[in-house]
Amino acid sequence: MPVPPRPVESFLPLKPVEFQILLSLAEGERHGYAITRDIGGRTAARMTIEPGNLYRSLSAMLDDGLIEESERRPAADRDDARRRYYRVTRLGRRVAVAETERLAELVDEARRRKLART
Repeated sequence: MPVPPRPVESFLPLKPVEFQILLSLAEGERHGYAITRDIGGRTAARMTIEPGNLYRSLSAMLDDGLIEESERRPAADRDDARRRYYRVTRLGRRVAVAETERLAELVDEARRRKLART
């Protein structure tokens, strides 16, 4: 008997690395090293991800159905056959939206309590 899908809320709160991976993949498919570079660039290197942590997170996110491997490949002259490319699933997108809304509510509350700039 198939297992019913988990509700979106059961994934929250996301680990920071998982949210960053979903943010990176929201723009399109990427391989692991490109995900790492994107996160480092977007966070001005305030967040760096070690390869072991990245691939453990990717594996868990694959198992949870938040991301999936892509079969599409760049042109052979721009590709390395060892690379695995990832993309966000519909579930992953819904979870990312829910996490974004959760974080926005926290920031709004911090602003109301004068703990953040407006």
